[in-house]
Amino acid sequence: MARYFDVHPTDPQPRSIAQVVAMLRDDAVIAYPTDSMYALGTRLGNHDGAERIRRIRNLDDRHHFTLVCCDFAQLGQLVHLDNSAFRAIKSATPGPYTFILPATPEVPRRLAHPKKRSVGVRIPDDPVALAILRELGEPLVSSSLLVPGHDWPMSEGWQIKEELDDVLDAVVDAGDRGSEPTTVVDWTDGAPEVVREGAGDPLRF
Repeated sequence: MARYFDVHPTDPQPRSIAQVVAMLRDDAVIAYPTDSMYALGTRLGNHDGAERIRRIRNLDDRHHFTLVCCDFAQLGQLVHLDNSAFRAIKSATPGPYTFILPATPEVPRRLAHPKKRSVGVRIPDDPVALAILRELGEPLVSSSLLVPGHDWPMSEGWQIKEELDDVLDAVVDAGDRGSEPTTVVDWTDGAPEVVREGAGDPLRF
């Protein structure tokens, strides 16, 4: 049974955040809010947690996770950025974008694209997600909460608790977070290519 945390959407209670982070450090898999929709997350070093997320979403091993960061300094440790990418991505973060970039050695091989050695990174513009990330002090391995058999993503924490109670360790409910995923921008070839239009304005790239 998943622990349920009902947190304030813009000023999350520090005690609740600390409890969620303690669970993450103990290799929990959680559902948490972002600026585009709810997501599944686990800590970077939790190999089993990533596999659990694959099972929940019925994904194969070709699925690429996103590394969700608290700030640009953390993001910069995970990916290589040239000057143009640095400027454009810095101006768009935090926000509902995922950027695919060449990975640094800080990224475990199992989480990077096997041929391109690339990885998706993002900085969400969401007070609850950022509070969790800052308290944790490391990125979250994450995937949008899209469950097989559902026509639409679950946009409220209580729905997630009802549906996924047996497969999650915690649900962080901060109210309705919508159902639109991030806009994905691939920068692996040195120029931006919008490969999925979502919550973020694609025209800026």
